[in-house]
Amino acid sequence: MISPALALTGVLHDRLVDHLHPGDRKEAAAILLCSRTPGPRLRLLAKDAILVPHVACKVREPDRINWPGEYIERAIDLAEPLGHAIVLIHSHPGGLFAFSRPDDDSDAIVMPCLFQACSDIHGSAIMTPDGAIRARLYDHDLNKTAVELVSVTGHDLRFFWERDAGRPDHARRPMAFTSEMRAELEQLSATTIGVSGTGSIVAEQNARMGFGRNDYIDFDKVEGRNLNRILNSTLKDVELKKPKAEMFAEAVATYRGCGVAFPVTKPITTREAVLVASQADVLYCCVDTLEARHIADLISSAFLIPLFEVGVSIPTRKTSNGAPAIADVCGRIDYVQPGRSTLQDRGVYTPESLRAEYLRNAFPEAFRAEVEAGYIKGIVEEAPSVITLNMRAAAACVNEFIARAYPFRLDPNEKYARTIFSLAACEEEFVAEAEFAVSNNPVLGRGAQEPLLGLPMLAHRKENNA
Repeated sequence: MISPALALTGVLHDRLVDHLHPGDRKEAAAILLCSRTPGPRLRLLAKDAILVPHVACKVREPDRINWPGEYIERAIDLAEPLGHAIVLIHSHPGGLFAFSRPDDDSDAIVMPCLFQACSDIHGSAIMTPDGAIRARLYDHDLNKTAVELVSVTGHDLRFFWERDAGRPDHARRPMAFTSEMRAELEQLSATTIGVSGTGSIVAEQNARMGFGRNDYIDFDKVEGRNLNRILNSTLKDVELKKPKAEMFAEAVATYRGCGVAFPVTKPITTREAVLVASQADVLYCCVDTLEARHIADLISSAFLIPLFEVGVSIPTRKTSNGAPAIADVCGRIDYVQPGRSTLQDRGVYTPESLRAEYLRNAFPEAFRAEVEAGYIKGIVEEAPSVITLNMRAAAACVNEFIARAYPFRLDPNEKYARTIFSLAACEEEFVAEAEFAVSNNPVLGRGAQEPLLGLPMLAHRKENNA
């Protein structure tokens, strides 16, 4: 996993671009307030920004700027209670994608003041007119460490690499479906929640595309009824009652080698699983419960990770003689970017539906859980033959990631926040991000703050040494 890293939402990045590059070709300044992911990866999360008014800077020239003390103090007041890191960011309107001597001199003055006040790490960053960001971190002794990756999760996924700093085309993205794309993916990590019918197909594509690290979160075991739709599953796995995550990680090792795929045989509702997912660059949710979708939604928001969520369904109807028949064969793919609409905002789940699911699971005698939770709505089917539907949906899900990270669509990506397809009607519909209402998100950028995701059940509990 690339470390250290800095993550921003597309919403915050847009604000910074507008403020730092107002068009007068003079440097401008802002201050990022950053939480962080839990260890082991050092990944700062830009939770908010203080935009320093242009008129507040006594010196503001094409190649130089000063930092007003009152705004530094305001940043310290906000960062200190939660131990947040402070990253001072300013523009290089001339396009220099490097730190200048004045930048070094300014940091030498300001950084000691930050460390006297709060936290154990702070940093500085520069932004060029194309929106590219380069950053570096300081420790108490003012030793500098380059931030290897700055990621922006917006309508497009943008990655700015320290290794590209010397290139004039440092902000250029690799072309989709090329070996250059694969080379970048080798530096990124993907976590897949659920590696069953749809998830195993998503995970297979990602592993073969070249993600450098792949984590699989699934507590369930392989059963005979799974063999017709879970990739890489075998009769031997059924005999051994192999956990799905372990089975899949072992299969990936046969063609990618060791150190690429890692199983997590815990539910996503556990602290252990959430901690693993928090380290990812990309998150995939391929589950069939609302609770798991809810947790994935929170992880995406709290750790500023792009989320790709997929679901399939085969609703039934009754014919004139009362026999069941297929009403539709459909799938849904949602791309969720932190800072904009969540799965809850989009109605994928609600507090009421979460409660109903809990009651159904806690008191199964009161509900027909087998019917409602299955692929085919309205009939009980132990081993549905749905691999073709799963393949269709999983491919759309992974292609959605590629379209975001390596844009190839003719229209802007913001038009495709949700994709819905119907195989019965031979139709495909798209919903734009702007069509979803955005509610207040108290978890956004929360990072490692306890309890994780704001949920008491995920709080860190010290072991009793009795």
